[in-house]
Amino acid sequence: MNRIISKIVILVIAILALAPDVNSQQSDDRNFEIIKNLDVFNTIFKELNLFYVDSIKSKELVELGIRSMLNSLDPYTEYISEDEMPKFKFMITGEYAGIGSVITSQDGKILIIDPYEGMPAANNGLQVGDQLLEIDGFVLEGKNSSEASDRLKGQPNTKVKIKFQRAGEKKTRTVEIERKLIHIDPVTYYKVMENGIGYIALSSFTDGCFQDVRNAFEDLRKNSGIKSLILDLRDNGGGSMEEALQMINMFVPKGKVMLTTKGRDKQSERVYRATQNPIDTIMPLVVVINQGSASASEIVAGALQDQDRAVIVGRRSYGKGLVQTPRELPYNSQLKVTTYKYYIPSGRCVQAIDYAHRDSRGYAERIPDSLTTVFYTEKGRPVRDGGGVTPDFSVTETKTPNIYYYMDAEGSMMNFVVQWRVKHPTIAPPAEFVLTDQDYEEFKEYMKGSDFKYDRQSEKGLTSLKEIMEFEGYLEAASEEFKALEKKLQPDLDRDLELHRESLSKLLAMEIMRQYYYAKGTLIYTLSDDRDMDKSIEVLSDKSLYDQTLTVTQ
Repeated sequence: MNRIISKIVILVIAILALAPDVNSQQSDDRNFEIIKNLDVFNTIFKELNLFYVDSIKSKELVELGIRSMLNSLDPYTEYISEDEMPKFKFMITGEYAGIGSVITSQDGKILIIDPYEGMPAANNGLQVGDQLLEIDGFVLEGKNSSEASDRLKGQPNTKVKIKFQRAGEKKTRTVEIERKLIHIDPVTYYKVMENGIGYIALSSFTDGCFQDVRNAFEDLRKNSGIKSLILDLRDNGGGSMEEALQMINMFVPKGKVMLTTKGRDKQSERVYRATQNPIDTIMPLVVVINQGSASASEIVAGALQDQDRAVIVGRRSYGKGLVQTPRELPYNSQLKVTTYKYYIPSGRCVQAIDYAHRDSRGYAERIPDSLTTVFYTEKGRPVRDGGGVTPDFSVTETKTPNIYYYMDAEGSMMNFVVQWRVKHPTIAPPAEFVLTDQDYEEFKEYMKGSDFKYDRQSEKGLTSLKEIMEFEGYLEAASEEFKALEKKLQPDLDRDLELHRESLSKLLAMEIMRQYYYAKGTLIYTLSDDRDMDKSIEVLSDKSLYDQTLTVTQ
């Protein structure tokens, strides 16, 4: 009986899945294949459940199967389980109810690592590095950060009691915090720069972010009299397409084509035009992007570039030209499925990786520049598809030393600054702060005494070279030279900390800013030495350069 019911369910699922193709002659074979494979999947699961040597965890096994299936399509088509829905909603809306802090597990401890400015955790004195011991009497020893996070969240205006330990103190502290609806302001910072240039940094395209940007722009224009604007979308991974379109509409005339989406069939094509009267179509505009600018960020930057409305500065963007649509599933879960590709006004798609075609190992590859197509902006400037948005002015990025990524993974800088704060309760404001040589020397001594291990890429390469030389018979003949090279490439922490002193000093100062002045303080500090900003200011300060950039050269 159960088997009959299972087959009926499979048949119904297949029919519903293929409903749009019912009248197609070619759909019969496809229908049969789907029914057959769903039946096979169902039978395999039943056989495993009955006869596998150990008890199987049905939920985990089925979710693994679902995620493996979706991973074969593209990384953006995702299954969101009921447990993951709160996190998913936070990514979309930027809102949740709790104390307003990121926590993590480190060496068996639950630590505060990012309290949000102006939110309950920060307002009640919690700092980076504080170790959470108890939440409403629930002891956190042996628990993970997910369990702690669940207990910190709750209904708005309810209270939670937290017992914690601060670095450098013997006594524990206890604080009672009232949970609030947490909204992360996507406008990290805005201000007036030199020559009447306005600046707005947007961190994500969450619901309502257009209004936040509009408010910042109106404030700068009306109260500060800005003459031009820099919109900073660096490391903005995107979000809501609708918010991006409203942002474009701020700067382009009503009726202009901003975006076109195309799906599997002709009927799915949709053209998005500016529907509102713009705020400003004349003010010179620069949009700053980098490799972390994706999706909605690329829609804004690409559309404004295609309409010759803005000069783009920075580095080539990520290259995500796919649009996802959430689909409701049973038991409060969702499927986020790729339904469309989007095309910016020139007709190009910025998608960099072709997931429909894979190499012999099953990997999707980036579309090579040689296979991209030339399109043209409104004024006839050449632009290309297939690899993100390429800036009008490319700025070379300062490379981050490899050793930093190992420090970041172990929380080395964060932990040092937590201890450093004990001796430095107050510091200069971000725009005035200077990391001293003594501060860096303290950091060096901390790192050398912390049993820090890092895996150098040169050492890995040397090991591979040795294996190849040995296989091909060259190692013996070049053994002395190889030993000398091997000796030179031995990890030397003291040497590497000095070799990368300039880069690591800046990264250390940024961590100090983050812990004292949050994300806004970090941004303010970095703007004082920022190549992208220097170029943006240069372009907006020189009208002829700005106009020439947006003009076709004969």
